[in-house]
Amino acid sequence: MQDLNLMAIFARVVEAGSFSEAARRMETSRSAVSKAVAKLEKNLGARLLNRSTRHLSLTESGAALVEYAARILEEAEQAEQVVSSLHAEPRGMLRVSASVAFGTLHIAPALADFVARYPDIKIDMAITDRPVDLAEEGYDMIIRVTGEPDLNLVARKLAPVYRKLCATPEYFQQHGIPQIPEDLVNHDCLDYTLSGEQGYWHFTGPEGEIAVPVSGPLRINDDDALAQAVRGGLGIALLPTFTVGKDLQEGRLQAVLSEYLPVKRYVYALYLPTRHLAAKIRVFIDFLLTRFGPEPDWDRSINVSSR
Repeated sequence: MQDLNLMAIFARVVEAGSFSEAARRMETSRSAVSKAVAKLEKNLGARLLNRSTRHLSLTESGAALVEYAARILEEAEQAEQVVSSLHAEPRGMLRVSASVAFGTLHIAPALADFVARYPDIKIDMAITDRPVDLAEEGYDMIIRVTGEPDLNLVARKLAPVYRKLCATPEYFQQHGIPQIPEDLVNHDCLDYTLSGEQGYWHFTGPEGEIAVPVSGPLRINDDDALAQAVRGGLGIALLPTFTVGKDLQEGRLQAVLSEYLPVKRYVYALYLPTRHLAAKIRVFIDFLLTRFGPEPDWDRSINVSSR
């Protein structure tokens, strides 16, 4: 039987796409990784990888072996996780990707409390709205606001996301208050460019689904920046309450057309399917659930039920 460690290193090289990247992930030298793969090839009497200066590719023998090697690696990692979870506190580096607005406004301010509670966990966080491939980029989890989470990932709802059509009281004094969604064609509508079809806002009302064409002086790709523009009186926008809940509570902004509900979304924690969830991921999700749900601070004292 071949050395299982050599097969695990081979699987790591294929997963990483290069000897150098595999060595970095395993915190060893490129030379040690290369020698391990060479030894496995010698033991098997078959070349597993075609090497060039630019990239690696699997030979026919390598393609036949990699599925089994990856399975061995996965089972070994899961066994290690099970044993570790029984004997150790949550620890290690937690790599998280969080959407820009929610991550900036609510995840980042929560980190001090989390780290105080779990001092053996270090956090590497990327604040971005771009799509993130968990497997390819090595993140433990991503936090996103969406109505349709990726079906290939495990999705945990952290908090509901309600949106309000709002502007400053001064804006409504100058332009009037829309009574039905179709009135929005006469308003300066500020559009969020990452939310589906551009130039249309979608509502659900007594008559069913409504798509209203809108236009205005600003299109922008960040909810928090959009909220800043609305606070400045530039126009009217559909904004998540996690950005403007306090403004609505304190009267700096005014919501209209509350009986017409934009499609509700959720803040999700998303991670790759696994039999045994790493303790560092589990405790972070539990922490966020306790902090945000079931009724987040930003939704208290405002009408979020009539949608």
